[in-house]
Amino acid sequence: MYEYAMEIKVGVTGVLAALAALWGLAGPLWMLWVLCLAIDHFSGTMVACRAGAWSSVKARAGIWGKLGSMLVVLVSAVLDIVANFVIDSYALPLTYPMLLCPIVLVWYILTEIGSILENAGRLGAPLPPFLLRWIAVLQKKVSEAGAPED
Repeated sequence: MYEYAMEIKVGVTGVLAALAALWGLAGPLWMLWVLCLAIDHFSGTMVACRAGAWSSVKARAGIWGKLGSMLVVLVSAVLDIVANFVIDSYALPLTYPMLLCPIVLVWYILTEIGSILENAGRLGAPLPPFLLRWIAVLQKKVSEAGAPED
């Protein structure tokens, strides 16, 4: 039994090390985003169950939406890779000061946190108004950071 536990630990550590090498500093953002996706789905399910309105059709629609957001994040990561490749390969006199994928990840994390807070409110938790304002301000700043200059 102990041998299998060690093999699992080694396997998990190897996978996490490979992901950290692949994602670099964005790795924690990816992990935080996936955690927020799971918490939001779980808290939304709790809200629906409490209201007696849980539906597998609505649950699947929510999952499809989350899968769509995963595609958006993957596209932003591919765009980062392509931009860096083109700039490096052709020695263009450009710099790429913005990393699109981390900005998209932070935007989605803030969106998920907002949804989690909405779900908590629907479950009866009091929500500090300043917390909701902070999330709105942060999301606005992230959107502005990701917008190209005119």
